[in-house]
Amino acid sequence: MSSTRNLFLVLIFSAIATTISAHNITDILKDHPEYSQFNSYLTQTKLADEINSRTTITVLALNNGAMSALVGKNPLSVIKNELRLHVLLDYYDGQKLHQISKGTTLTTTLYQTTGNAPGNSGFVNITDLQGGKVGFGAAAAGSKLDSSYSKSVKQIPYNISVLEISSPIIVPGILAAPAPSASDVNITALLEKAGCKTFASLLVSSGVVKTYESAIADGLTVFAPSDEAFKAEGVPDLSKLSNADVVALLEYHAASGYNPVGTLKTTKKPISTLATRGPGKFDLTVTTAGDEVTLHTGVASSRVADTVLDSTPLAIFTVDNVLLPTELFGKAPSPAPAGEPVTSPSPAPTIASPTPAPASVEAPSPLAASPPAPPTGTPAEAPADGPSDGPAGSENSTADNAAVHVNAPALLAALVTVICSALLS
Repeated sequence: MSSTRNLFLVLIFSAIATTISAHNITDILKDHPEYSQFNSYLTQTKLADEINSRTTITVLALNNGAMSALVGKNPLSVIKNELRLHVLLDYYDGQKLHQISKGTTLTTTLYQTTGNAPGNSGFVNITDLQGGKVGFGAAAAGSKLDSSYSKSVKQIPYNISVLEISSPIIVPGILAAPAPSASDVNITALLEKAGCKTFASLLVSSGVVKTYESAIADGLTVFAPSDEAFKAEGVPDLSKLSNADVVALLEYHAASGYNPVGTLKTTKKPISTLATRGPGKFDLTVTTAGDEVTLHTGVASSRVADTVLDSTPLAIFTVDNVLLPTELFGKAPSPAPAGEPVTSPSPAPTIASPTPAPASVEAPSPLAASPPAPPTGTPAEAPADGPSDGPAGSENSTADNAAVHVNAPALLAALVTVICSALLS
């Protein structure tokens, strides 16, 4: 029976795994040279990682001419915020654009998730115009619909849609007040304001803050423990560490390279830190569960709590626990092996009356089946006088080398029913 149960669990997990959707925006766009500049900036700003870590998303792509107008002389941090406006946190294809309730809607963008979007500047206005056209513009009052839907580029139904629009969606506030250069950021002031005064003080007293500042130009990610983290049980007495060990500990809290949340979510390999001096030394591993990111040191783990700053090439996060490297504090203790059970002498057996067999065995409650997947047919074309969604202007598929989308709630429900019946028979 135990082998049957193990098989049951394997099959269940396999069925659940098939419901996972994945896509790679870089691969989707690489076969379209007219979006090469757009694709390049998604990579430079690490927005590609954020897009790849999400589902039910729409990317409003700009061709090379439109991107040139956006880039201009703007710093990378400003370009990143503008591009965030071109990532919608909902799925739109050519058909849905023409079926918007009341003909107009405000939809949330990736810029809204930063927490730095004043008012409704993190939303985009989509309006179905007369003559089959669809306009896009900033959601701020008085903003014009300066951009329009050009064509469909790629759809993986209900996972990701890539649409071309004619020109950038401009929010005046982003361009008028560009984000400060990361090299001008006062790291310790930001940390103190975020509730990491102990960590900031240690950086200054040890001189490691200068190491941080000199690393920013090549990209830097800081994981700052909160003040409460330093008071937690099990945190070593830092006053008993040598100066060299304190420096190594503080350098361990900063990763080489710019790693925003989206990049951390998609990271599979260990992350090198400023303390890394060789392969496998002073590195971190990352796991994700939904939107939660956890760092593992080999001694313990810590959740990435909040974003203090995300301004290319610098990212600063708060973490719940002090990160303790195995090189300084050893590995986490392994669970003690279970000993042989100690039994007392068995009492003389007693003969009990036979217990009648139950009349019936109650089956476990069936798992709630997911709602059926929406139809995955190719979206209807736009009106004849609107932009083309035909074969020449789009690529629609449910599985290829750039993306996979399998939705199997019905299969999972059927599988559970069959296996449960087998176990109970």
